Amino acid sequence: MVQTNWVKQELERNHPGMEISIEAMATQGDKILDVALAKIGDKGLFTKELEAQMLVGRADIAVHSLKDLPTNLPEGLVLGCITAREDPADALVVNKKNTNYQLETLPEGAIVGTSSLRRLAQLRHHYPHLIFKDVRGNVITRLEKLDAGNYDCLILAAAGLTRLGFANRIHQVIPSSISLHAVGQGALGIECVEGKKEVLEVIKSLEHIPTACRCIAERSFLRELEGGCQVPIGVNSKIEGNRLILSGMVASLDGKQLIRDEKTGNINNAEDIGISLANELKNQGAVEILEKIFQEARN
Repeated sequence: MVQTNWVKQELERNHPGMEISIEAMATQGDKILDVALAKIGDKGLFTKELEAQMLVGRADIAVHSLKDLPTNLPEGLVLGCITAREDPADALVVNKKNTNYQLETLPEGAIVGTSSLRRLAQLRHHYPHLIFKDVRGNVITRLEKLDAGNYDCLILAAAGLTRLGFANRIHQVIPSSISLHAVGQGALGIECVEGKKEVLEVIKSLEHIPTACRCIAERSFLRELEGGCQVPIGVNSKIEGNRLILSGMVASLDGKQLIRDEKTGNINNAEDIGISLANELKNQGAVEILEKIFQEARN
């Protein structure tokens, strides 16, 4: 809702006289809080209900955290705009008794809360001595659980903490050498009905081209691997001049297998860079790692 209100304010500022109304809805991902995300599926977990409203003409746009938006959208809908990105990094948040610790100095047996298999796999790879527990709920609920002593620390998106006014709770920004972030993390995606030129023209005023190029590369990487938001796939991207540099990784759930590589190309070929990197990781064994994960999930 914070993100949606920001989009409303920016669109109304960019288009004087335009009034935008917000229809608040709860999605499946918001309602099921007692089961790990990985066990309830991820195809549109936070988007299906919103998309249905657009397809029947009851809404013009839907605002998503881009990392929650599947790479393959329902027929008739398009990703019309990608906004400027906040810091996409993961962040360590600690409770009051652990303020002297960094991620690398947490003692053996410290309890780390995360609902992301991507974070879990990478942190298990680097810090197998830590204990990882699932944590669900919105950011405020998770922070309350942390402060109540249920966890020694949490791993959350720096962008979400910043947008909600909790930047002061970021104890450590986790470097990409330890944790590659989720595809699209830190950016907002505005989805709309395909072919509605007037709507596309309005929302394009919020498009941030460098972020869009980076996220297009990241999303094509994920799409080529046929992964969703609940598989251990991570990325990092940056732009230097007219070059786009994309890093990507695939890991096993226990963190014992982790494949990582990098591709560079012209910024205008963002989608091809993502596909190329995905194929490189496939050649290094990514398909076998992901297939094992999918098989375990089916069982």
